[in-house]
Amino acid sequence: MKTKIFTLLRICAVFLTLTAFSIPAFSQDEHAEGAEKKFEPSEVILEHIADSHSLHIIGHTHLPLPVIIYTDKGLEMFSSAKFAHEAGEHEAEAAGVYKGNYNYKLVNDKVKIVNEAGEVDEAASGKLYDFSITRNVVSMWMSIIVLLIVFLSVSSAYKKRQGKAPKGLQSFMEPIILFVRDDIARPNIGYKYQRFMPLLLTVFFFIWINNLIGLVPFFPGGSNLTGNIAVTLVLSVITLLVVNLNGNKHYWQHVFVPGDVPVWIWPLWWVIELVGIISKPFALMIRLFANITAGHIIVLSLISLIFVFKSFAIAPVSVAFVVFMDVLELLVAALQAFIFTLLTALFIGTAIEEHHH
Repeated sequence: MKTKIFTLLRICAVFLTLTAFSIPAFSQDEHAEGAEKKFEPSEVILEHIADSHSLHIIGHTHLPLPVIIYTDKGLEMFSSAKFAHEAGEHEAEAAGVYKGNYNYKLVNDKVKIVNEAGEVDEAASGKLYDFSITRNVVSMWMSIIVLLIVFLSVSSAYKKRQGKAPKGLQSFMEPIILFVRDDIARPNIGYKYQRFMPLLLTVFFFIWINNLIGLVPFFPGGSNLTGNIAVTLVLSVITLLVVNLNGNKHYWQHVFVPGDVPVWIWPLWWVIELVGIISKPFALMIRLFANITAGHIIVLSLISLIFVFKSFAIAPVSVAFVVFMDVLELLVAALQAFIFTLLTALFIGTAIEEHHH
């Protein structure tokens, strides 16, 4: 217990405890009458894992993001700061309402059309299309910029240092690229693996980098991009299209004209195979979404214990478990990128393999 490792952990625990108590999102709000509002862990957790129309910088400082919406009255663009203005004593109903072609208000971080009384108009809101630049979109752009910088730098280094030993960023990236090639692509796809290497590398590093950005508890991190089911849906649809568009005649023959199956069972066989085609990318979508979201919820729940019990005594235990979960999340961040890429390569391999295999 007197080793340097335990000393370092104690220092980290104290630091994280002080940091946790300085986070306004976890602090107790007060009503106008001065009464303390009851802390609701579920509200705080859902707020942190959900998307947002602003970026939290520090304290109560937020960076508003552009709101881009389209209705039957045309396209509108304005800052999300319009929703956060402070209402005076005689305009309480107007708080958070922006008057454009319609009256707009943020309801659970979703742009809704409201009437003059501030009530949501569900019929009109159903015709609203939201193309806003949200926190997850900004996080995705950051990861894309990182990917471009890394891969363009490494590609340039290979061209300039052809035949030489890797150096700098190139030496760090090469083992990972070779790992994706030799342990994921080649064993599962076969000799045609080179055709799919750009896709596999992009998917692997995109998921991994966004997982790591989501673990950073301060600006510009803290987003939950890979815990957004819409993002994992798009990734799984890309896998679905790549697999089935590259499927050879043996793949489709196995689906629709199975040689070893009696003809009278074919209709049932088609249903089973088509369900299998859809369920494979569906499993990819749910696995990535569930694992990343669950990790964030557990960490936030452990931090919330401090404010639920309102005691410094629970802080060391809570922070110790948070540190452990954060370290575990670093492993999960890479593991989920590996699993998604591995299964994508496996599905591609089954679709393009030759009949004799």
